[in-house]
Amino acid sequence: MILPKVRDPRFVTIRRGGTLTDADHHLLALWAASCAEHVLGLFESVRPDDPRPRQAIEHARAWTRGEVGMMRARAAGGHAMGAARPLRGAARHAAYAAGQAGAVAHVAAHELGAAAYAIKAVRAAAPEGEREAAGRLECRWQRDRLPAAIRDLVLDDQRLRNDICWSVFD
Repeated sequence: MILPKVRDPRFVTIRRGGTLTDADHHLLALWAASCAEHVLGLFESVRPDDPRPRQAIEHARAWTRGEVGMMRARAAGGHAMGAARPLRGAARHAAYAAGQAGAVAHVAAHELGAAAYAIKAVRAAAPEGEREAAGRLECRWQRDRLPAAIRDLVLDDQRLRNDICWSVFD
Protein backbone atom coordinates (compact mmCIF):
# COMPACT_ATOMS: atom_id res chain seq x y z
CA MET A 1 0.00 0.00 0.00
CA ILE A 2 1.56 3.27 -1.08
CA LEU A 3 -1.18 5.61 0.15
CA PRO A 4 -1.19 7.02 3.68
CA LYS A 5 -4.10 6.28 6.00
CA VAL A 6 -4.83 10.02 6.27
CA ARG A 7 -4.96 11.93 3.00
CA ASP A 8 -2.55 14.82 2.67
CA PRO A 9 -4.61 17.91 1.69
CA ARG A 10 -1.77 18.99 -0.58
CA PHE A 11 -2.78 16.09 -2.87
CA VAL A 12 -6.50 16.85 -2.78
CA THR A 13 -7.79 19.33 -5.34
CA ILE A 14 -9.12 22.67 -4.19
CA ARG A 15 -12.64 21.83 -5.37
CA ARG A 16 -12.58 18.78 -3.04
CA GLY A 17 -11.37 20.77 -0.03
CA GLY A 18 -7.61 20.43 -0.44
CA THR A 19 -4.95 22.79 -1.73
CA LEU A 20 -3.90 21.12 -5.00
CA THR A 21 -4.53 23.14 -8.16
CA ASP A 22 -5.67 21.40 -11.32
CA ALA A 23 -2.48 22.56 -13.04
CA ASP A 24 -0.30 20.90 -10.40
CA HIS A 25 -2.49 17.77 -10.47
CA HIS A 26 -1.79 17.55 -14.20
CA LEU A 27 1.95 18.02 -13.62
CA LEU A 28 1.89 15.17 -11.09
CA ALA A 29 0.16 12.93 -13.63
CA LEU A 30 2.62 13.82 -16.37
CA TRP A 31 5.60 13.19 -14.10
CA ALA A 32 4.14 9.85 -12.99
CA ALA A 33 3.60 8.89 -16.63
CA SER A 34 7.22 9.72 -17.42
CA CYS A 35 8.44 7.62 -14.48
CA ALA A 36 6.35 4.67 -15.63
CA GLU A 37 7.26 5.04 -19.28
CA HIS A 38 10.96 5.07 -18.41
CA VAL A 39 10.69 1.43 -17.24
CA LEU A 40 7.91 0.25 -19.55
CA GLY A 41 10.36 -1.74 -21.67
CA LEU A 42 10.90 -4.07 -18.71
CA PHE A 43 7.26 -5.10 -19.03
CA GLU A 44 7.04 -5.04 -22.81
CA SER A 45 10.12 -7.24 -23.20
CA VAL A 46 8.23 -9.97 -21.31
CA ARG A 47 4.71 -9.28 -22.62
CA PRO A 48 5.10 -7.48 -25.97
CA ASP A 49 1.51 -8.20 -26.99
CA ASP A 50 -0.11 -6.74 -23.87
CA PRO A 51 -0.88 -3.04 -24.42
CA ARG A 52 -2.50 -2.36 -21.04
CA PRO A 53 0.42 -0.66 -19.24
CA ARG A 54 1.24 1.53 -22.25
CA GLN A 55 -2.43 2.43 -22.56
CA ALA A 56 -2.54 3.46 -18.88
CA ILE A 57 0.38 5.84 -19.45
CA GLU A 58 -1.27 7.21 -22.59
CA HIS A 59 -4.56 7.69 -20.73
CA ALA A 60 -2.81 9.56 -17.92
CA ARG A 61 -1.39 11.99 -20.45
CA ALA A 62 -4.68 12.21 -22.35
CA TRP A 63 -6.45 13.06 -19.08
CA THR A 64 -4.12 16.04 -18.57
CA ARG A 65 -5.10 17.30 -22.02
CA GLY A 66 -8.81 16.86 -21.32
CA GLU A 67 -9.14 14.12 -23.93
CA VAL A 68 -10.39 11.42 -21.53
CA GLY A 69 -12.21 11.63 -18.25
CA MET A 70 -10.91 10.64 -14.85
CA MET A 71 -12.90 7.39 -14.78
CA ARG A 72 -11.42 6.24 -18.07
CA ALA A 73 -7.85 7.06 -17.00
CA ARG A 74 -8.39 5.31 -13.66
CA ALA A 75 -9.85 2.25 -15.40
CA ALA A 76 -6.83 2.07 -17.71
CA GLY A 77 -4.62 2.17 -14.62
CA GLY A 78 -6.59 -0.73 -13.15
CA HIS A 79 -6.15 -2.74 -16.34
CA ALA A 80 -2.37 -2.15 -16.19
CA MET A 81 -2.36 -3.46 -12.63
CA GLY A 82 -4.26 -6.49 -13.89
CA ALA A 83 -1.45 -7.08 -16.38
CA ALA A 84 1.04 -6.97 -13.49
CA ARG A 85 -0.61 -9.52 -11.19
CA PRO A 86 0.46 -12.78 -12.86
CA LEU A 87 4.05 -11.60 -13.31
CA ARG A 88 7.08 -11.39 -11.04
CA GLY A 89 10.10 -9.15 -10.82
CA ALA A 90 10.88 -6.18 -13.03
CA ALA A 91 8.01 -6.74 -15.47
CA ARG A 92 5.47 -6.82 -12.66
CA HIS A 93 6.79 -3.65 -11.02
CA ALA A 94 6.90 -1.83 -14.38
CA ALA A 95 3.25 -2.68 -15.05
CA TYR A 96 2.30 -1.53 -11.55
CA ALA A 97 4.14 1.75 -12.19
CA ALA A 98 1.97 2.27 -15.26
CA GLY A 99 -1.15 1.40 -13.29
CA GLN A 100 -0.26 3.92 -10.61
CA ALA A 101 0.32 6.57 -13.28
CA GLY A 102 -3.15 5.97 -14.68
CA ALA A 103 -4.65 6.25 -11.20
CA VAL A 104 -3.19 9.74 -10.60
CA ALA A 105 -6.19 11.23 -12.41
CA HIS A 106 -8.37 9.86 -9.62
CA VAL A 107 -6.05 10.31 -6.60
CA ALA A 108 -3.07 12.60 -7.09
CA ALA A 109 -1.07 10.81 -4.38
CA HIS A 110 -0.66 7.81 -6.71
CA GLU A 111 2.14 9.82 -8.30
CA LEU A 112 4.54 8.44 -5.74
CA GLY A 113 3.41 4.89 -6.47
CA ALA A 114 4.39 5.25 -10.10
CA ALA A 115 7.83 6.49 -9.10
CA ALA A 116 8.34 3.86 -6.38
CA TYR A 117 7.30 0.95 -8.59
CA ALA A 118 9.58 2.23 -11.36
CA ILE A 119 12.51 2.20 -8.94
CA LYS A 120 11.54 -1.31 -7.82
CA ALA A 121 11.45 -2.40 -11.46
CA VAL A 122 14.94 -1.06 -12.13
CA ARG A 123 16.27 -2.69 -8.98
CA ALA A 124 14.73 -6.03 -9.92
CA ALA A 125 16.22 -5.85 -13.42
CA ALA A 126 19.73 -5.04 -12.19
CA PRO A 127 22.31 -7.73 -11.53
CA GLU A 128 22.80 -8.86 -7.94
CA GLY A 129 25.09 -6.45 -6.16
CA GLU A 130 24.08 -3.52 -8.38
CA ARG A 131 20.43 -3.17 -7.38
CA GLU A 132 20.76 -0.41 -4.82
CA ALA A 133 22.93 1.68 -7.13
CA ALA A 134 20.49 1.14 -10.01
CA GLY A 135 17.62 2.26 -7.79
CA ARG A 136 19.48 5.40 -6.75
CA LEU A 137 20.19 6.24 -10.39
CA GLU A 138 16.52 5.79 -11.28
CA CYS A 139 15.47 7.99 -8.35
CA ARG A 140 17.90 10.68 -9.51
CA TRP A 141 16.58 10.37 -13.09
CA GLN A 142 13.04 10.88 -11.79
CA ARG A 143 13.96 13.85 -9.62
CA ASP A 144 15.78 15.48 -12.52
CA ARG A 145 12.47 15.48 -14.41
CA LEU A 146 10.35 17.03 -11.69
CA PRO A 147 8.77 20.29 -12.86
CA ALA A 148 9.76 23.20 -10.61
CA ALA A 149 6.12 23.85 -9.66
CA ILE A 150 5.76 20.44 -7.95
CA ARG A 151 9.37 19.64 -7.04
CA ASP A 152 9.20 20.60 -3.36
CA LEU A 153 5.82 18.91 -2.94
CA VAL A 154 7.04 15.61 -4.42
CA LEU A 155 10.35 15.63 -2.56
CA ASP A 156 8.52 16.23 0.72
CA ASP A 157 6.04 13.48 -0.17
CA GLN A 158 8.96 11.11 -0.81
CA ARG A 159 10.36 11.95 2.61
CA LEU A 160 7.02 11.46 4.36
CA ARG A 161 5.98 8.25 2.58
CA ASN A 162 9.37 6.63 2.04
CA ASP A 163 8.69 4.00 4.71
CA ILE A 164 5.46 2.81 3.08
CA CYS A 165 7.11 2.91 -0.35
CA TRP A 166 9.74 0.27 0.44
CA SER A 167 12.31 2.96 1.34
CA VAL A 168 13.16 3.43 -2.34
CA PHE A 169 13.63 7.20 -1.97
CA ASP A 170 16.59 7.04 0.45
